[in-house]
Amino acid sequence: MDTKRQLQAAELVKRNFSMVLQQEGSYIYDDALVTVTNVKMSPDLSLAKIYLSVYNTDNKQAVLLKLEDQHHRLKQIFSHRIRKHIRRIPEIAMYIDETLDEMYRLDALFDRLAKSKASGMSEEE
Repeated sequence: MDTKRQLQAAELVKRNFSMVLQQEGSYIYDDALVTVTNVKMSPDLSLAKIYLSVYNTDNKQAVLLKLEDQHHRLKQIFSHRIRKHIRRIPEIAMYIDETLDEMYRLDALFDRLAKSKASGMSEEE
């Protein structure tokens, strides 16, 4: 269970890192669309785990690698944005958020099950 302080810091990081990606992203990863879906803060607020959704590309890991290559630049811009709001600038760890992909995969699986069940019932009649 995250504390109120962790949730506030996570929201601050999410808003500001999203703005950094919006400003600097096109220079880093071209046409891909990257959004911040979630941020988890460590209890001491020293680490921000940033979960990203990547669209308009087939290779999400390549986009993540490009972001990791520009980690120092992104953190520098990010720290300038939040330094007045938070005492210690957290370290940033970026991860691909697979939640939407998993949801679409499960939805397709349920659709196939429903279709096979419907075709199985029509054959029995």
